[in-house]
Amino acid sequence: MKIAIVSADGVNVNEHFGKADSFLIYEITEAGLQKIEERKAGPLSVGDPNHSFDKAKFDKIAEVIADCKKVYITQIGEVPGEKLKERGIEPVIHQGAILHITC
Repeated sequence: MKIAIVSADGVNVNEHFGKADSFLIYEITEAGLQKIEERKAGPLSVGDPNHSFDKAKFDKIAEVIADCKKVYITQIGEVPGEKLKERGIEPVIHQGAILHITC
């Protein structure tokens, strides 16, 4: 199973979904987590907490992680979270080391 992870340092899950410029893609195998690649997406947020939902930006981001079953983030807005679920991607709130992720 593939998962997407939002990380500012490549070691920890430590970023908000809307601020993610890229996603680390991992495969979960019997041997554990295996990093596959980093995919650029561009952030959903424009820095204003009251910004409206940008469907075009969201759709682009969702396509970047479309083959992932879960996305690990520290926070996610209500609307993006629901829209990901509609696409079959489960948002998982997690903060800490990527190596501690278990499914």
